Amino acid sequence: MDHRVASCLLVSKVLVADGIVTDREREFLNRYMDRLGLSPEERAQVTELEGWDEADVVAQGMTPEQKQAVLDEASEAALVDGTLSPLELNAVKQLASALGLG
Repeated sequence: MDHRVASCLLVSKVLVADGIVTDREREFLNRYMDRLGLSPEERAQVTELEGWDEADVVAQGMTPEQKQAVLDEASEAALVDGTLSPLELNAVKQLASALGLG
């Protein structure tokens, strides 16, 4: 798994944290995958949450800039549906900690 797929999976963790993925959240993730140039196979991996745990390991090898970019996307993702649930906030905090940024 490369850092692009891992980045999308990490953002997905925030999107699914509250147990509800809205249309806006799906659109956000699709735009993010478009920007990162994910192939159809990679997109399927993300939407099916394949390799979710491996994404944490891959993230450890990211540059500080890549880690910050993932955290920025995850923070934006948490707000995209207009509501920041406590579960989404907690997921962002956990991600920041896992990335060594929090």
